[in-house]
Amino acid sequence: MTECRLVLARASAGAGARIGAVREAHLALIRPLAEAGSLILGVPLLEEDGAYRGSLMLVAEEALERYLEAEPFRREGIWESHTVQPFRIAPLPYRPLPAGPVPDRPSHVVALARDGQDSAAPARRMAAREAHLARVRPAAAEGLLAVGGALLDSPGGRMIGSLAITAHPAPEAARAWWAADPYVTEGVWRDVEWHSTRFAPLPYRPLPHCPLPGVA
Repeated sequence: MTECRLVLARASAGAGARIGAVREAHLALIRPLAEAGSLILGVPLLEEDGAYRGSLMLVAEEALERYLEAEPFRREGIWESHTVQPFRIAPLPYRPLPAGPVPDRPSHVVALARDGQDSAAPARRMAAREAHLARVRPAAAEGLLAVGGALLDSPGGRMIGSLAITAHPAPEAARAWWAADPYVTEGVWRDVEWHSTRFAPLPYRPLPHCPLPGVA
């Protein structure tokens, strides 16, 4: 599995009205980072009507400080706050990330799930993990699961939650699909945050186990 850093940013008050003036500088920063493989993924966190509520960025560890220092959304107050957490991408047969054009409406849903904090939580996750992977593996191959993996409590540490982005038009559809997943039915996920999103056409490198064009 590939480990990186998940940057979860919350929008400041009125950010939606101000983001247009900063967006081009933001894209000018992240486009070469994506091409170099330093930015693995970056998506906005949206309401169903497209209103901006924050950002989710997966950044290579060695590029994290340089990226955050230069990020216009942080420097210009579009972000009110941000957190950084170790994240491990699940090695699944992902399709290439959507390359555009940017849809007018949200096209995907972000599920940010936290496991229980009781002493039995790690055992619950491990007991359900193989069944969970068996379910999400074909979803990745079909393009339904764009990316997924585990939140960690420290670099190289214990799994304490999950991040998954699925090709659902709205959170209600995503919740209905995840309701049958072993991580839900077996009580692994205890608190799930849902956000609509969409992808900007950036030159991302293939995700782990994502087949390259022309390669079976």
